[in-house]
This record gives sequence, C-alpha cells and structure tokens, in this order.
Amino acid sequence: MTTLMVQGTTSDAGKSTLVSALCRWLVRQNVVVAPFKPQNMALNAAVTANGGEIGRAQAVQAQAARVPTHTDLNPILLKPNTDVGAQVIINGHPIGTMDAVSYHAYKPTAMQAVLAAHGRLCEWAQVVMVEGAGSPAEINLREGDIANMGFAEAVDCPVIIIADIDKGGVFAHLAGTLALLSASEQARVKGFVINRFRGDIALLEPGLRWLEEYTGKPVLGVLPYLQDLHLEAEDAVETRQVGGAADALRVVVPVLPRISNHTDFDPLRLHPQVDLQFIPAGQALPPADLIILPGSKSVRADLEHLRAQGWDQDIARHLRYGGRLLGICGGFQMLGNCVDDPLGLEGPAGTERGLGLLDMVTELRVDKQLRNVRGRLSLGHAEVSGYEIHAGTSEGDALENPLVLLDDDRADGVLSDDGQVAGTYLHGLFESPAAQQALLGWAGLQQAQGVDYAALRERDLDRLADLVEQHLDTAALRELCGVAHG
Repeated sequence: MTTLMVQGTTSDAGKSTLVSALCRWLVRQNVVVAPFKPQNMALNAAVTANGGEIGRAQAVQAQAARVPTHTDLNPILLKPNTDVGAQVIINGHPIGTMDAVSYHAYKPTAMQAVLAAHGRLCEWAQVVMVEGAGSPAEINLREGDIANMGFAEAVDCPVIIIADIDKGGVFAHLAGTLALLSASEQARVKGFVINRFRGDIALLEPGLRWLEEYTGKPVLGVLPYLQDLHLEAEDAVETRQVGGAADALRVVVPVLPRISNHTDFDPLRLHPQVDLQFIPAGQALPPADLIILPGSKSVRADLEHLRAQGWDQDIARHLRYGGRLLGICGGFQMLGNCVDDPLGLEGPAGTERGLGLLDMVTELRVDKQLRNVRGRLSLGHAEVSGYEIHAGTSEGDALENPLVLLDDDRADGVLSDDGQVAGTYLHGLFESPAAQQALLGWAGLQQAQGVDYAALRERDLDRLADLVEQHLDTAALRELCGVAHG
C-alpha cells in the first residue's frame, strides 16, 4: 500500500482534477486505488453508497477510480452556513455547527477520524490518492493542520504540488509555497505539476529549468488547458456555457449566498438546446422560459436575500407571463407558505415567510435525510434518479400532487394544479436523460433532446488519464505510487 498526496498552491489550482486523472490512469493499469480527501469545505455534496455525505469532487474521483462511494473517502466535510460558521460532518453525518475558533479546538478529534478512515482505505487499496485543501502555505492555518502537510506528516507520504499557470505567477506560487514549508515538509515534496498551460511548451522550458535549479525539485509535467473539460466543481459556481442554438430554452438560476449542489445544473449548462444563466446579486432576473431556485444551506437567510434583490417580484412577473418555475431542495422549501426553524438550526429560532406559491409548510429538523433514490416523474412517467440531502420536512395539501413517485413507495415534490410551478427534494434529477427531456419539455422546449451526462463524465475522465500518459513523467509517478513500471 502506498499513499501519494496532491497539494496545490491555491484553491482551484487543479488538485481535484489531477487526483481524478491519476485515479483513472492507475485503474487502467489494473491498480486498485482509493481517492481520499481528509477535510473538504464545500456546499456541493453527494450521498454515498453507505448512506452518508461527502464532497461532490470525491464522488467524481470514486467514479474515476471505479470504486463505490463511501464516507471514508472524505471523513471531514465542512458546509459553511454563515461567513464565520459551518456545519461539521464527520464520517458522513453532521455533529453540529461550529465557528472557526471552535473547530480549531476540535481539530485533534477530527484528525483521529481522518487517520482512522485512511487506515481503513489502506486495508483494501493498493494506492490511496489524497487531495489536499487550499494551500499548505496558509500560515494562519498551519497549527493543527489536518488537510495538507499535517496529514502528510502524520502518515509519512510523499507530496506533489500543482499550480495553475493560467492565473499567472506560477513560478512565484511554486517557489513561494515551497519556501514557506518546514524543512521536513519540503523534503517530502517530490515534484511539481503545472496545470492549464496554453501555447508553445518551448517558451516555458527556460522557466521550468530555472524552477528545478532554484528549488531542487523536478517538474513532473505540464498539463495543457482543456477548453471543453467538464467535471463537477468542488465549490465555485461554474458559469461556462456551451454554445446553444439560437432558439434555445432560456433557463435562469439566481445565485444565492449559500447556494448548494449547483452541480445540479451542469447537465443543462452542457445541453445544446439550453441557454443557462446564473444571475448574481444586484441584477434583476431576465426574461426566461424557466427559473430554477437552487438548493441552499441557509434557506431562511437566502429567502431574505432573494427578497432584498427584488427577485420575488421578478418571479411573480415571470409566472404572470406564463413562465415555468422549479425549486430544488432548499429552493423547493422556499416555494411554500413558510419555513419554520423552531430549534434555530440556521440561526435564531423563528419562521420565514415563503413565496406562497405552493400550499405547504416546511419545518427544519435535526435529522438530515440522506438517500440515493430512483423513481418516475409524474411528467410522462419519465425515469429519474437522484439523491436527497436535506434537514427539513414539508407538509400540506400541495403534496397531494407529487412531482416524483419513488421506487420505495414514497412520493416527492409537487407539481402545481396549473402546471406552472414544480418542486422536488431530488438533486441530480437532470442527469437522467429521460427526466431531462421531460422537464425541458414541460418548460417549453420542443423536441427536447436528452444529454447523457454520465457518458460525458466518463469521456472526460478517460481524457484526463490520456493527458497523464502524454504529458507527465509516468515513470516517476509509478515509483511514487509504488506500482510496477508499464
């Protein structure tokens, strides 16, 4: 068993992508590999096969490695619900909300969960491929670190550092990051990878030689910029739009402060018949065929924000002109008469008035619903699959007309009597081609196609593995992973 860790000079340097690429590259050589992220801070989550939740990026990496999702792949998940606090999820299940100071004091306990999960992975995987978080050179976070070098030191594993040249300053990022590490941490850095390079590699080579001479560390390769690479973002909202047809269905998603699982919209962003727009604060919702209210980690606060932007008025006007409205998870809860938080799970106890578009009320409760589900939409009985991650339950007359009939004999969501408004607790519902077609048809798209999103993800994972073979030092990587040379 070997553990290899990928750390980055910054957030979004390419750690998740490189871990995914290395997992698929190893799998294609018949190596049993387990992706692992000790600590993740993200509002994009997935439900695991063993009934917990992990970061969405680790679910993609599990697909790259062709292993089942499991809470051991990401034992610590932090889901921010304010600017200074986050829900703390240990081994797939929430233990409460902590501010930064409280969590810092909790880190020694969290580290025990991290090491135990890593140990369990080591029992069955030949290689554990680890992703760090942010940067190892965050001086204020070094004490008690469990996400980067603190973990690497604890398990005594080698480290690769990746940097994004597209952001600029790549040599300063790499040399500066290394310089800010301790002597023992510097020693375990076995090389650098430069990510997202555009242009003639010959123009970069003098810089590569300088970096190797200055740091004494090898450059293991330079990965090219891929214009059409699409893997779920770990946390940042991905706004790149694939060019759609002139008569594309116009879909608008307001970006709430605590938007969660916005990867729900990736299949629409990639759909050739859809023009998807994320609308930030300060802008009115433009004319559209479909408005989708996304998931939220803080439903009551995001409802207040929605009203402060005047988006409730934009939605009312949209419906008067015959547009369709869909709410997903927290967005579904917003469509009802109120969201009641008697225990103060999202802040001070109280009730927030909903949009009043569906006759139902939601009560936030401690127990979180975590399920992978399958069923059929009431729209054309199209097959649908998805996952539930929510802490509230909704009740009311509106639920007598559900949007989804689940295989476990439960009903989910609502389709309004006039057919204009729908809501569901299911994330990932656009990943099913049949459900995608049915929902887009409901929204007004004539002859809607279904995009096989799972096939697109598989294609891109294989493309990443190809890049490892073509652009990285595979002999050095095999040695670091402790696997035989091909």
